[in-house]
Amino acid sequence: MGDVLYVHFGAGRTEECYPRLLDLLADITPVVQALPPDAALADVRGALRYFGRTAPELAELVRVRALAHHGVHCTVGVGGNPLLARMAAHDGPPGRVRTVPDEPGAVTAFLAPKPVAALHGVGPATARSLGAYGLDTVGRVAAAPPATLQRILGAAPARRLRARALGEDPTPVVPSAPARSASAEHRFGRDEVDADVRRRALLTLADDLGFRMRDDAQVARALTLTVRYADRSTTTRTRALPEPTAHTPALTALAYALHDALGLQRARVRALALRAEDLTAADLASRQLSLDPRAEKARRAEAAADRARRRFGADAAHPAGRLGDAA
Repeated sequence: MGDVLYVHFGAGRTEECYPRLLDLLADITPVVQALPPDAALADVRGALRYFGRTAPELAELVRVRALAHHGVHCTVGVGGNPLLARMAAHDGPPGRVRTVPDEPGAVTAFLAPKPVAALHGVGPATARSLGAYGLDTVGRVAAAPPATLQRILGAAPARRLRARALGEDPTPVVPSAPARSASAEHRFGRDEVDADVRRRALLTLADDLGFRMRDDAQVARALTLTVRYADRSTTTRTRALPEPTAHTPALTALAYALHDALGLQRARVRALALRAEDLTAADLASRQLSLDPRAEKARRAEAAADRARRRFGADAAHPAGRLGDAA
């Protein structure tokens, strides 16, 4: 059996207790890599003999403890490397433990029928390029001549893709603490293809993040957008903000720019997530003075809206166009 766990903390109070969920994993193995906002990798090789259990049994222990202690339903994939563990976790309904055996034949059988977009790191554009040559499954990519992949993708990307299609992933699990970040996610009721609806969701997420940061007297230096598609693949993009800020219009503008740069005209989007990165205390961050009276007026209006939300609730005042507002 494999010795790497990919743990996705699903339904429950994931965000507020994420550090404690990582501590739960650290009780089993010290080799835990945080993958904010809702996942982690754990190398359990050293824990197998100590606990006298197999990796799937340890995965089940993690799942039961997360539910019992924190009310969080998690999905755990078990594999010989991070790639296989991650794909096992995503291979079916949530709330289960799924395992990819170490045997080469079992790995090939598991990977071969999967759409190529299911491979971690393969986005919609790469999947479309490969699909145009009939390389729409992992098995077909693995069987393709390396020269063919190189002509389509270039030398280095072709080598990485072929290795992943064969189930190879030399990436180690690197112990790390969660980044200083805050995140918000919106899952659509159906696969969303309307860009305007997605932009309204981004406005909603940016506004929620901005309010939370302002309430905690924090600002962010960068913003990360994660797009989850109908085929369970994801695309993640990060960009630095012009200056540290918690100002909703600045966060929204960058979120729109990240979204529009992906060119998702026909993509079926399952969920969107925004993460404010590299948080720091607002009073320690420098802010460029603006000579535009409209900018200062907007900040004063935002501060007044924040006071109303603290007193009367989140729906008391917010930017027009959020999800839930009349279109």
